[in-house]
Amino acid sequence: MTVTEVARPKLSPARMRPRDVMRVGAVGLRTRPLRAFLSALGIAIGIAAMVSVVGLSSSSGAELDRTLSALGTNLLTVSSGTTLMGEAAQMPKDAEAMIERIGPVQAVSSIGRVGDAKVYRSEEIPEAQTGGMSTYAARLDLPATVGATLRSGTWLNAATERYPAAVLGSSAARRLGVGSVGPDTQVVIGGVRFAVVGVMNPVALATELDSAVLVGWPVAESRLGFDGHPTTLYTRSEESKLEAVRQVLAGTANPEAPNEVDVSRPSDALAAKQATSQAFANLLLGVGAVALLVGGVGVANTMVISVLERRAEIGLRRSLGATRGQVRTQFLAESLLLSALGGGGGILLGTGVTMGYALYSGWPSVVPAWATVGGLAATLAIGAAAGLYPAVRASRLSPTEALSTP
Repeated sequence: MTVTEVARPKLSPARMRPRDVMRVGAVGLRTRPLRAFLSALGIAIGIAAMVSVVGLSSSSGAELDRTLSALGTNLLTVSSGTTLMGEAAQMPKDAEAMIERIGPVQAVSSIGRVGDAKVYRSEEIPEAQTGGMSTYAARLDLPATVGATLRSGTWLNAATERYPAAVLGSSAARRLGVGSVGPDTQVVIGGVRFAVVGVMNPVALATELDSAVLVGWPVAESRLGFDGHPTTLYTRSEESKLEAVRQVLAGTANPEAPNEVDVSRPSDALAAKQATSQAFANLLLGVGAVALLVGGVGVANTMVISVLERRAEIGLRRSLGATRGQVRTQFLAESLLLSALGGGGGILLGTGVTMGYALYSGWPSVVPAWATVGGLAATLAIGAAAGLYPAVRASRLSPTEALSTP
């Protein structure tokens, strides 16, 4: 009887389902939790830095847009410049009336500096300690034109503008130690006692008013020696014709010497400030990227050490039939899980920092979706790059070599 050999079918290794890959990849994280936490922390710091920088920059931009929407971008400022000899120029007394004749101009107001009127809290303050404050004569419609609001008290009116009554800018009030208006709150301006009737909030589009003490135009002329010449004029114009108005303002305010008049758009200064903040944000993003790179190096270091420490485990798995691809997938999955944990924590931390700071500053909280998605994508890319070499190295170990290693 002829004995025939029956060929046994070649068994193919069992395929690992995604759930199995995740479970096997998490083994190293569960057995070495402290090391895994410290490695993930490096990734988390880098991602948190990037998300918070982007979030704070976006929140700041949203606050600027909200401010400009509330205050308007159609404010133009006309101020006295300098003469050809370098001396301070002077605008005509009727400059405000002439600007009002420009068709698209919707509102005009002005202030005039009272040069010799120094401001003190009382007569006992030494003359040299002026506190950097200036006295200005102001028109009654100034708050409506520049978008100013009062923190305490009231603005000047047709009655108080003729008497020793003053309104303090926000910085001026702080320097004078005036927190709120009271019946006995007074300051000394040019040797004359003035009752403080109001304290303003900071004026975003006219920051020069923050350190100013404002009095009525008539009382400034009668009691403080004001010459009646405006120093700065504020105009509101139709948005569509703003540039056309800007071109004729200097010649209208001072027809005899338009070159001695400076015309500016305060909202441009805010936009420039935002651009500067954006440049600084880009610098911080670079710092965040460096932190992320350092975190990636930490993950790679952890994975290499993990391969060296777990040679016996690798050899045992290979002896039981695991393929090189499965071993490689195990360690690559472990690296991705480690990075994903750090990335998720970093996104939560960065979002929390953004929301906390925005709430503290009174800004709208904005975290762009692309920042979180990009942060997670960067995390996975770092994890794949950091775990690739250790995974390939682990898969190349032969069962006998791995099991013979003490």
